[in-house]
Amino acid sequence: MILVDTGPLVALFNPADRAHGRCVETLKTIKEPLATTSPVLTEAFHLLQPASIGALRLMDFVTAGGLQVLTVDSQALARAFELMVQYADARMDFADASLVSAAERHGVRTIFTIDRKDFATYRMKRGHRHVAFRVIGN
Repeated sequence: MILVDTGPLVALFNPADRAHGRCVETLKTIKEPLATTSPVLTEAFHLLQPASIGALRLMDFVTAGGLQVLTVDSQALARAFELMVQYADARMDFADASLVSAAERHGVRTIFTIDRKDFATYRMKRGHRHVAFRVIGN
């Protein structure tokens, strides 16, 4: 499984986005299932504008099974909040925190993002170690 951040979701479904071509090419190389969290999806729909063609295409992509949406239950929510406090200096937002929490919970290390700087900073907890993400999409 590969986790997907907001940037690629917006770029993939908005041809006017400057990262559109790059994200489409990256998507073509991915063989694993894609997943994201509901906070990321919320952010993507906000940026795409609710009734836009990009939002409609993203809806179709999700309903066709192209993207699994992982639940943010109370445990994941608590962990996301801990991460936001831990990475306050890096200004971690809720969507990013939900992805790091999901990565820890599901044992996923690869993230599709155009925000390399932030995900190069964040670490996922594995036992007593903190592991760097493998970032694709840049």
